[in-house]
Amino acid sequence: MSKLSYITETANPTTVKRDWWIIDASTQVVGRLATHAASALRGKNKPYYSTNIDCGDYVIIINAAKAKFSGNKLDDKIYLSHTGYPGGQRSTTPKELLAKHPEKVIEKAIKGMLPKNRMGRAMYKKLFVYSGADHKHGVQNPKTLKVS
Repeated sequence: MSKLSYITETANPTTVKRDWWIIDASTQVVGRLATHAASALRGKNKPYYSTNIDCGDYVIIINAAKAKFSGNKLDDKIYLSHTGYPGGQRSTTPKELLAKHPEKVIEKAIKGMLPKNRMGRAMYKKLFVYSGADHKHGVQNPKTLKVS
């Protein structure tokens, strides 16, 4: 029997190389933007992706206030939260949330696409969303991530 000439390498925390990506949310649909950002945060675009290791990159999203929704989601979609007290259910629409905190709309969409465990919370910390075009991560020289 011949020996296999190739070896599959698995990722570990010391071999993971993290890049910085920047996404311009103006004229982008929130759902498509969120899938590309969540994929980069998880590291699914890397050849050594592994589900048990955080291989993801840092993602910066600018112009969150200019993001769009398809269809009637701007008025029909409802975000629910609960205060923990009886009768404490609160609801808001994306239109209201975009007016008050435009970055939270994109953060909620991306957070819902990440794993619901300790590693997902670590991935979420690598996301930076800004409502305007200015950000404080110019030193990292982020590359532009194309969203189709």
